[in-house]
Amino acid sequence: MGTQIPLRLTVSAAFSVFHSAPFLLRPLSFVPPFLLMSSHRAAGVKFNTTVYYITAMKDFIIIGNKAVTGGKISLNDLPGSAGRMDVMCRCVTASLFISFGMRRDVNIHLVLKGGPEAHKIVRFNGETMRSLNPDERSSGSLIQKALLIPAKETEKESTPGVFVRTGDLSVLLEEFKDKRPLYYLKEDGADISELIKSKDAAGQLNDGVYILGDNQGVFEEDEAAIEKSGASKISVGPVSLLSSHCITLILNALDRSGQ
Repeated sequence: MGTQIPLRLTVSAAFSVFHSAPFLLRPLSFVPPFLLMSSHRAAGVKFNTTVYYITAMKDFIIIGNKAVTGGKISLNDLPGSAGRMDVMCRCVTASLFISFGMRRDVNIHLVLKGGPEAHKIVRFNGETMRSLNPDERSSGSLIQKALLIPAKETEKESTPGVFVRTGDLSVLLEEFKDKRPLYYLKEDGADISELIKSKDAAGQLNDGVYILGDNQGVFEEDEAAIEKSGASKISVGPVSLLSSHCITLILNALDRSGQ
């Protein structure tokens, strides 16, 4: 579930944390008194007699090089009609679904670059997600609805838990840079299964922003932007895997870390 160390805050401070940081607020039924005086980063919030904890969010950025940004999308032909939108849909499922449940501490950002309109970012937010099933048609339908509404630089919610705006990878990197640890998935990167053995590294990885390409990989322009952002290269193994499989392996490693 992530790091859950509570901290007593004033109501005003609590609202400030809740609205400005990429965290998930959840009620905590019991907190040992000594923890309430802790100053750990993953803070809990007390409103009257209810104590809440804040769990760090995990973010995945998937670059859809040919994924369309508008026009007619056939749910019966997501690969052909929408520029391999099926890859994006499988990444949504891998990021958010567990058996009989959903990961509420995950965001997935789909960077759509295939035209005909300006590049767009469609974000699925696990905390507020509704009406999503673990199949490609379901997520494809929600992406389709997001692309039907006029998009601007500011996010707009198209359906519960799904948001759309104009923008590309550089926009996301700028927003996350210096605020969250960035990780770029590459076959020659540091092995996440080794990194996570370090407690400090495990904490960073559980608060990470993970950048992956689609079936075409990451093009030169985007790779230059990733390198400029200072993202660390990590790997789930020496063999090139499907993006959705990489996401599953990353989350499994984080689940096993116990953070």
